[in-house]
Amino acid sequence: MKNFSILQTFGSNIRSLRRAQNMSQEDLADRSGLDRSYLGSVERGERNISLINILKIANALGISAKELFNDV
Repeated sequence: MKNFSILQTFGSNIRSLRRAQNMSQEDLADRSGLDRSYLGSVERGERNISLINILKIANALGISAKELFNDV
């Protein structure tokens, strides 16, 4: 299912970028204002998230939203 692989790739990108900054899911949750369990489900590709939350995550990572879509 293509949509599921897109969500998995997107989530994997978030996880990789977060880990590259030595940031825990809890740290990212605090910085983005999102729940840690929500972020975990995004990283696992279980959620199709809103543009607002994409921007919150990108801002918390200090990157452009565009970077979250590499290889998607």
